[in-house]
Amino acid sequence: MALVEGCKHAIEVVIPASVVEEETGKVAETIRARAHIQGFRPGKAPLSMIRARYGRDIRQEALENLLPKYFRQEVEKDHLDVVGSPNITNIEYEAGQDVKFKAEFEVAPTIELQEYRGVTVTYEQPTVSDDDVAERLEGLRKQKADFVNLDPKPIETGEVALVDLHSVSGVEGEPIHAHDMQVELGAEETIKEFSEHIAGMSPGDEKTIAVVYPEEYGQERLAGKTVEFHVHLKNVQKKELPELNDDFAKDLGDFQTLEELKDVIRRNTMQEREVAAQRTAKDAIVDKLVEMHQFPVPEAYLDRQAEIYIDRVLSEQASRGVDTRNMKLDPARVKEATRDRATKEIKASILLERISEREAIGATQDEVDAEITRFSKQNREPVAAVRKRFEENGTLGRIAHAIRTEKVLNFLFENARKEAPVAPAE
Repeated sequence: MALVEGCKHAIEVVIPASVVEEETGKVAETIRARAHIQGFRPGKAPLSMIRARYGRDIRQEALENLLPKYFRQEVEKDHLDVVGSPNITNIEYEAGQDVKFKAEFEVAPTIELQEYRGVTVTYEQPTVSDDDVAERLEGLRKQKADFVNLDPKPIETGEVALVDLHSVSGVEGEPIHAHDMQVELGAEETIKEFSEHIAGMSPGDEKTIAVVYPEEYGQERLAGKTVEFHVHLKNVQKKELPELNDDFAKDLGDFQTLEELKDVIRRNTMQEREVAAQRTAKDAIVDKLVEMHQFPVPEAYLDRQAEIYIDRVLSEQASRGVDTRNMKLDPARVKEATRDRATKEIKASILLERISEREAIGATQDEVDAEITRFSKQNREPVAAVRKRFEENGTLGRIAHAIRTEKVLNFLFENARKEAPVAPAE
């Protein structure tokens, strides 16, 4: 056996001539049983005639039967964990002689786990201030705002424009049409050109304005574009926010007082921040584990990861209404473009799997059932129907894998050595 590089191996395999003769005999008999040769009933033609007429087919079928079998036997002798399919070359086949061939293949990497408990990570327990709660409350007030029509007059910053608009140029695909859209002039979420160009208009006025969308704008078709809109101002409104009192809290849900609402906001905000902070810390722990473990990644794994990336891109585009039938993504180019990222993700996945095996961390049936139940309630489908579909399409396995991965990350976080961030020098 010869190690080529990294996970790549190459071996030369020999199949004894006696085995080859026996196998070709079996194949010849099989072909004779189904061959239709004039003058002979099926299965009665002389074997010598079958070998002469179907020699190439007999040889091909015999090799297809023997090569995989002897390849497996050879790698099993050395307990090699083969990934992907071997590349068979240099086949030597002469009648009455041993068959020889060369097989190049990849094996799963051998990993010696380093100490993964006590990894040092920067982490600071989040806090929630009274100002944070007040900011959330203000957001809820804005959501519950009433809009009161004002007498016709030129609109000013701070007021709300009720407009109809449609795009004139600058946007690809279907034009944009919006009716009775509310635009709060000067608001943080309002693109400045809307505020600047609509200010001073009176109800009934129409004009064409140019709007520059930021590069990071949420809608891809508008991000970074300059779009011209025809705007018709229909009315001027004033936004009135509700008072912050117990009635406001009761109107939002199962709260009796404003203080109850504040307590829930504080707890929910703390939970959100803890999840985000821990996610950042967990990512940092995984990054350190990858740095600690130097091992090669099989090309077969990178091929599969490229396929996953392609499926993800196509799925995302389809969810946005894009027709993906004519989208052609070259797996080889995707593989090379994402090699570094994919290598890191694959290494992380392998390491987390090894740790889960060593620590006996896995998903319980109750945890998987809880996820199925959550999905069924969310989509208003019977649990049994969801379970059956998930079993058939492989989602059940992916759910269990995701649960196991998160439990391993929690284990690593709990056992990490956490250090407070260093304050920047003044």
